[in-house]
Amino acid sequence: MNVVLNLLVGVQMLAALAMIGLILIQHGKGADMGAAFGSGSAGSLFGASGSANFLSRTTAVLAAVFFACTLLLAYFSHARPAGGGSLLERAAVGAPAVPVAPATTGAAGEIPAAAAPAKAASAPVAPVSGTGQIPAK
Repeated sequence: MNVVLNLLVGVQMLAALAMIGLILIQHGKGADMGAAFGSGSAGSLFGASGSANFLSRTTAVLAAVFFACTLLLAYFSHARPAGGGSLLERAAVGAPAVPVAPATTGAAGEIPAAAAPAKAASAPVAPVSGTGQIPAK
């Protein structure tokens, strides 16, 4: 599955870069007006109007490939199982539980100091306003 996703991302990136290049190569409709009055050559490698047809058709094909890759990537991202997506989700699921030592009682029913659990942290205290927040040097 990873090979297919990597291939789709590669094809999508190549299509996007090729589209950017083709769009920058194409000339706008206003450029034809200048060529009609003699400023610039009207002929090109593909003929007088052949370049616009060739470049626009190639851009349309690349756009279709780009959108198809985008839709397939979106489909495959929703087809994955929900449990294994992110590293943080896997860490939260696979975190080991903290073992609790069994309480042993002494002769008088007291818990020895070594086996007594540490005091739980009290509720967070609101920060002190004013100069209490500035650390002393």
